[in-house]
Amino acid sequence: MSGMAQVINPAAASILAEAELLTAKNRQEAYGDYREQSRDVAAVWSVLTGVAITPRMVPLMMAALKLVRESGKPKRDNRVDACGYLHLLDQLPED
Repeated sequence: MSGMAQVINPAAASILAEAELLTAKNRQEAYGDYREQSRDVAAVWSVLTGVAITPRMVPLMMAALKLVRESGKPKRDNRVDACGYLHLLDQLPED
């Protein structure tokens, strides 16, 4: 099963454990280094909004999106993803 995404049994894992696994391994393998991506996303959002967006703002804004979704239609996925984005924030250098 090497190289395959690990399947998580939601009943057996906390949302924090699930978020850590997704951000630490599965998403890294699928999408690459988040530090590079956060810089690229920040640059694009800065151009689109005309506001200076920093790489550290990217996971905060994505977590906010998940919290808004959670407030309207609660789902485990929203909570896992919000935790995952905050975990990614912790991996980025301070501004």
